[in-house]
Amino acid sequence: MSLALLALLAAPPFTHTVAPVTRAQLPHSWHPGCPVGPSSLRRLRPSYWGFDGERHVGTLVVNRSAVGDLTVVFRRLYKARFPIRRMRPIDAYGGNDERSLAADNTAAFNCRYAVGPGPKRWSAHAYGQAIDVNPVENPYLEGGRVHPRSGKAYLDRTNVRPGMAVRGGLLVSAFASVGWQWGGRWTGTPDYQHFSSTGG
Repeated sequence: MSLALLALLAAPPFTHTVAPVTRAQLPHSWHPGCPVGPSSLRRLRPSYWGFDGERHVGTLVVNRSAVGDLTVVFRRLYKARFPIRRMRPIDAYGGNDERSLAADNTAAFNCRYAVGPGPKRWSAHAYGQAIDVNPVENPYLEGGRVHPRSGKAYLDRTNVRPGMAVRGGLLVSAFASVGWQWGGRWTGTPDYQHFSSTGG
């Protein structure tokens, strides 16, 4: 038996926990007037493999309706040892999306408006029905700007490196298996980090 197979067999199993969310736990990401309240959200804590090759447990704030889908996705990613840089609620960054992106942080809920063109509207993140995964490796291109700026090193999507979302790749297929759509397919303004249950 190979050493790689032995290491895989010895790896701890995927785990996850789900808990309610209180308003006090969302000091920056939620406010009155948001399209969903804290009672509609859950704290999902899945295990994942980091770029350091170590097992970690992250925290995502998501819509309660998304818990089942995301558990399936992260179990699949964990099994394949797909690397994730870090996974913390947006409140760890003061609710500031750009700070979270710059930290290469995978996050979900944030009560904010959509960034792209068109009329002012709530982002799918404001409902807890979207997640941004490894934003440095999977930047968002909007009006000639790259979010985050350090994502410029990953604009060549044919040069596939660990943590990237690419057509036919594990990350994209894992989300597709639960019916979630990928922003990397958006014409003109691809958002490679973005996955949502609504397509928005």
